[in-house]
This record gives sequence, structure tokens and C-alpha cells, in this order.
Amino acid sequence: MRAPPDLQDIKVDLEMEANDRRSPPQSPFNKSTLRKFRRLLRHTNRRHLAILSIFAFLVFITFRSTKSIVSSTSWSSTGIFACPSTRPPSKPITLPPTLSTASVSQTWDTLRSIYDSHPPKPSYMPHPVHESDLGFPTHEMLKDMVNITETDAYASRIEHESVVRHLPPYPEDLFNGRGIVMLAGGKYSEFAATALGMLREVGSQLPVEVWMKNLAEEKGGWCEELEKEGMVCRHIQDYMDMSMLSHPYQWKIFTMLFSSFQEIIFLDADDMPIRNPDVIFNSPIYRDTGAILWPDYWKHTGSPWLPYIVGISEEASDMLQEEKSVESGQIVWDKERHWKSLCLATYYNYYGPQYYFTLINSGWAGWGDKDTFPTALRALHEPYHQVSQEIVTVFVNGTVLGIGMVQADPTNETNSKPMFLHSNIIKWSMRDFLCVGCWALDGYAGTVSHIENPSSSINSHMLEGKRVFSTDQLPDIGMDAEPMIWKVMENLACRSVWGNKQVCQQARDHMTRTFGYQFKSNWIASLLGYGDRVCATRP
Repeated sequence: MRAPPDLQDIKVDLEMEANDRRSPPQSPFNKSTLRKFRRLLRHTNRRHLAILSIFAFLVFITFRSTKSIVSSTSWSSTGIFACPSTRPPSKPITLPPTLSTASVSQTWDTLRSIYDSHPPKPSYMPHPVHESDLGFPTHEMLKDMVNITETDAYASRIEHESVVRHLPPYPEDLFNGRGIVMLAGGKYSEFAATALGMLREVGSQLPVEVWMKNLAEEKGGWCEELEKEGMVCRHIQDYMDMSMLSHPYQWKIFTMLFSSFQEIIFLDADDMPIRNPDVIFNSPIYRDTGAILWPDYWKHTGSPWLPYIVGISEEASDMLQEEKSVESGQIVWDKERHWKSLCLATYYNYYGPQYYFTLINSGWAGWGDKDTFPTALRALHEPYHQVSQEIVTVFVNGTVLGIGMVQADPTNETNSKPMFLHSNIIKWSMRDFLCVGCWALDGYAGTVSHIENPSSSINSHMLEGKRVFSTDQLPDIGMDAEPMIWKVMENLACRSVWGNKQVCQQARDHMTRTFGYQFKSNWIASLLGYGDRVCATRP
């Protein structure tokens, strides 16, 4: 038995009949069909109104949740930080091109033949150890710190001149594009993971090459993670015999020499960008020179014989000793414009431990590769820019103990802003900060984290949930980078091969105690396939 129509149905029928009388029908359907359709639509809306409302609400919430996951590119210590990170970047980044092993190896074989044919004299120069209690070496002290005869100095000058004459031209079509180059490997790979996380966190869209000595230095699964962020792993040993290099200080320049990029920003594994460095390539300073170097704390400590041997003086001279030495945690270099100076700096590094590191540095602090770069540029009279802003030393909160060096943005030296935090003293990684027993499990016997080491300058900070950076310095630094670094380390601890449940929970506990954040699961993002997403908000 059919149910009688209700008053609403009758009202609909009457309205349709009145409309039909006022105007001729334009629908291909008859009146009876239209009435049935209207009734069906109305009854369907009644039955599904609640379901549609719930669905619309979920779409709205999902949109907001998804937006919070991918849109934030910066840290705000007074608001909500990205959920959980900007990694991987929202815009896909093309991986660096595949290197031609044969072409790069052939380039190196050509250079090595030149270097082997022209060794400096003597073949070995002892590395003097300067007594720190004597203070900074004077001009008179530098004359006696390196023992080299006039005959040997002349012979080295002749060999140097011959190397310069035989340096090959820039290899067209071998290198191209711009990118970041970083030297990692072994224990330093975890510090590199933090630095690379910061690179993406500050918004860099440049591709990255992460170089290691060989395959044995890779952390299992890490390189696969890096590829999702426009980064690839490479091995120096694929292009040269590593037994030729007796000291790790020699490795850096070979990552620059072998890199697929023509234009490079090199970063040490413990050097974290705290401002997007991509802008450097578009700056007038870079366009004018093609090479940018940053200052170290002290003046040049090279032997007086150095200017004579590299051909910028006709006799032993102290001409360099009033100049600032450089700090090579970050280097910007255009290989096409400065190919020959890069090759000459490689010559200095090839003979570095046995000769040139000591000639250039006299055994003072910073012995190594750092001043080989400006020495080569000066020897070939090539232009470069040395940043004029002084280093700002970052201290541990509540102490006068150092963390690292803040180096300035070179694109605007009249309004100095920070760009890099070279953590040469306290290196940032979750396992180095908070994990108990992690280093021993990885084969680093005797290495413990800061929370395990009562003698560590930040032991109490890890135990008590205190900030590491001195807050008194924030006006001098110009920004508060610590929350952003912890954000990156939480991501590594909780969602990468570097972490585990213990380290993840310790990271979140510290961030909750220190910065007041609450961690809550974003179940909608997880449901939509974004994975285990956790949001952190300030209460």
C-alpha cells in the first residue's frame, strides 16, 4: 500500500502546475517525471544531510592539516612549527647529473702527472708545533718557525712556475649547473644530516652532492633518504686512488674538483646554513668575482718564504702577515672562471701535509687546507671576495665556552646578517646530544654523548632541559636558530635511519621542557598517506 503524499509533496505539485501555466515547458521531461525527480532529490537530501555535513567538515579539516604539513618554510618560536617539517621539500629538486667516471678520472690523471713531475723542495718539511702560551707568533718568530734554505726556496719556486705553465684549460662540457657540495662520511655523516636538514629548512632549492671517502663510510639507507630531497652520495675513491692522500684535510678540495657542478657552495659537515644561501649566486659580489671566502679569527701566519715561492714577491717577505687568514667551512667557487686556481690549490693540497700546509701556516692554529684557496687565487692574480664581517663566536648558555662560529651573509655587507653557523666545537646531532650508548653500538668505543659525559659543557643543559645557545647573544647574532636546529634533529631522530624510538622520545622530551612544545599525532595526515605525522604546538 502506497503511503499518502505529505503536505510538502502536495505544495511542490501545486507550485509546478502554476509555473507550467505561466510559461511553456522547455524540458524534454513530462510533468510527472519532473515531480518524481524533485521528490526523490528532496528525500535523498533528508537521508544524507548528516553524512554530507560530516564529509564537508572532514574535507575542511584535512585541507587545514595538509596545509600545515607542507607550507611552512620557517620557524617561529612564538607559533606553530611545520608538521613535522619542510623535508622533503614541497617542490621536487632535480638530482645532480651522473658523473662520467672515465672523464673525471682522466682529468685527475692529467693533473696528477703534472704534480708528480714538479714536487717542492725539500720533499718533507716538519710540522712545527707552536707553543700556545707564547701567544700569536710575531714576524720574527715566523721567520724561524719554518726551516727552509734559500736554495730549496728557489727550487720550489721553479717547480711552482712550471706547474702554473702546464695547468690544463677548463674542461668544457664536463661540469654544469649550480649546487651544494658537502664532505661527510663516518661519524661526520650524522653532523652532515643535521646541516643538510637545515639547508632544506631555510628554503634552499639547490641540488646537493654529499661526498665520502668510499662506500664503507656510508650509513645504510641514508643515501636513499637523501635522494628524495634532491641530494646524491658520491665517493672520492671512485675517481682516484685514496692512498695518495695521507691526511683527511686533503679531501675537501677533491670534492670540489670532482663535483659535477660548475658553480659550487662548499660546506663542511658541521656547517649549518641559518639563512638560505641560494641568494649568493645572484649577488653582485659573486657575479663580479666568482669566488667568495670567509675570514678566520687571526691574521695570516705563513712563512716569509711563501710569497717568494708562489711568485707574488721577488724575495722573502712578510707582505701577507697583515692580512686576515680564511676559514674554509664554507667556500663559493665558479670552476669555469677559477679552474686554474682550483687546480693550483689542488697542487698545494696534494703536497699539503708534507710541505704546503706548513709553508702556508707555519704550524699555527688552523694548519690544513684553509689558506690554500686564497694563496692560489693570489698566485694567479685572479679576483675573489673575502667577507669583511668578523666572526661572531656563539657561546654555551651560562658559560664562556664556545659552540661555533657565525659567518655573515656576503650579499649585503652594509647590513650584516648571519648565514652560516660553523659548529666546529659542539657538533649537532641527536645521538651526540642525548642518546645513551649509541656511539658504542656503532663501533666508536670510548665516544659518549653529551648527556652521558659529566665533563661536557652542555651536560647539564641536556639533563635539565636548558637551551644550548646563550640567549644574551641573540641580538648580536641577529636570529634564534636553536629551535630550528632542534626541529631538524627531531625529524632525524623520529623519521630517518639516524633515529630510533628512544632517541625520538628524548628529542621530544627536551623540546617540550626547553621550548614548551606539545607533540600530538596528526591522525588525518596519517590516514591520507602522509605517514606518521606529529605536530608540535606551543601551549
